[in-house]
Formats: sequence, C-alpha cells, structure tokens
Amino acid sequence: MTTHPMQQGYQVPRTGMRPAAEPDLAASPQRRKAKPGFGLRGPRRDRHGLSARQLDSMSLPLGDDGVVSGIDEAGNPAVLGLFRPTQLDLVVIGSVWTAQVLALRAVGTGARVAVESARPQVWTPLSQAAGGGQQCMTVHDVKELPSQGPTVSSPVLVVRDCGTYPPRSRLAKAPWQAVLTLLPFLGPQAPRLLGEAGLVGIQRVSPQESEILAKVLRLTREEAAALPALGDGVMLWGTPQHRQFVLLQPTDAEVGLLGEARRID
Repeated sequence: MTTHPMQQGYQVPRTGMRPAAEPDLAASPQRRKAKPGFGLRGPRRDRHGLSARQLDSMSLPLGDDGVVSGIDEAGNPAVLGLFRPTQLDLVVIGSVWTAQVLALRAVGTGARVAVESARPQVWTPLSQAAGGGQQCMTVHDVKELPSQGPTVSSPVLVVRDCGTYPPRSRLAKAPWQAVLTLLPFLGPQAPRLLGEAGLVGIQRVSPQESEILAKVLRLTREEAAALPALGDGVMLWGTPQHRQFVLLQPTDAEVGLLGEARRID
C-alpha cells in the first residue's frame, strides 16, 4: 500500500509568501459577486504616454462645419459653410461634375438636395445612388421646383443647373437653405448673379472671362492671371472679403460614380 506524501509528514516548502486567507462569507453577506471578465489581470504592456513638450507639438486642424470643397494651399481641408440662419446664394462657374461632387458631399452632411435642371438625365443616376435607398436628392424640371421646407435639422441645398441663361428662381428665400447656380460659362446674366452671390467658385475660364470676373469680383492681378491656367480640379473660391485657391480631390467612391475631375462636360 502506497502512502500519500501528506500522510508521511511532508512539509510544503516555505517561499516567504503567506497563503491567501479564505474569505469570511458570513461576515460580508452583501459582498458583490465577481463578474466574468472584470478584475482580471491582462498582459503587461508599456503605457502610451507623451511628455509635455510632445503634447505642445500636437495639433488637430479644425474648421467650420459644412461641406468639404477640397484642400487649400497648405494642405488643410477647405470647408464651405453653406447652411445658415439666412439663405446663402452661391454661383459656381464650372462643370456639372463639380456641382455633383458638392451635392454628393452635402448629402453626406445630412442635408437634402433638390436639383432644378434642364438635363435631368445627367442628375437622375446620381439621385438614385446618393441616398442608399433613401430619397435625399430629388430632380425637377426647370421652373417646377416646389418649396423644400428647410429646417435647422434638415437643411436643403438647391442646385440650379439651367444653362448659361438661367431663369429667375421662383423659390422663396428661406433659412437653412443654400441655392447653387451652376454656370458653364459667363453669360449676360452673370454679372447680376455674381453681384447677388455671397459665395463664388470658379474653375478654369478663358482670358476674356477672367477680365470680366476681375472687374465684377475685384480680383487681384495675380488671381485673374491664374484663372485661365487652372487645372481641372482647381477652383478659386471667394467671398466679398476673402478668396482662396482649392484643389478638389475626389474620393475613390466619387471617382467610381462620377469619374475624374473635369472642367468641360
């Protein structure tokens, strides 16, 4: 018969550690039960920490909330604050591609888009793809755009793609509504539209058009000289107080849906 070591007076080696005391369940009847996964010691890893000097060197580029129109000359996002308590009228002199990218990005911010166009076949595929099954972009014939009822929680971007001679809009002005008038080229009504606009975006234009824009918008000589040589994705955005060159870089999804940047449709 084999005798167990504990029965032969076997002593447990002393390691300097005291055996853990058994819990006194009677003394703590309200003690919380251990939850699986809580209180367990995980692997030891180095802490991710920065010194005060390293923290000072960190920065996060923040701008106004709105629609990203591209990147500026410093590589920072250029953001258009389109939706305000008062209606914003803006003019884009460029391609329908540019207007569609801006409309698509406006949808991405949660806005609704209503398009008034003489070429609905150009906009209908985009309206079907933009909402992912939800009707967030609608297309209407010229002069048949109904009131959109914009609100602070549901702003509206109206895109008027009516050619070089757009008729006067029948849409009443409303807060939290932005109206983008797309002009492929400068026409007789361009000076009036530009004078009424709070924001203007310009793609590449001819030298003659550049001279007209310089007078109407009071561009500097350098700004006016740069307009005829702009690349397809470059625009000059301007307000009465500020102007900035911006590179509109489409995302992979935008390229797949609309193609690469272009000036002529």
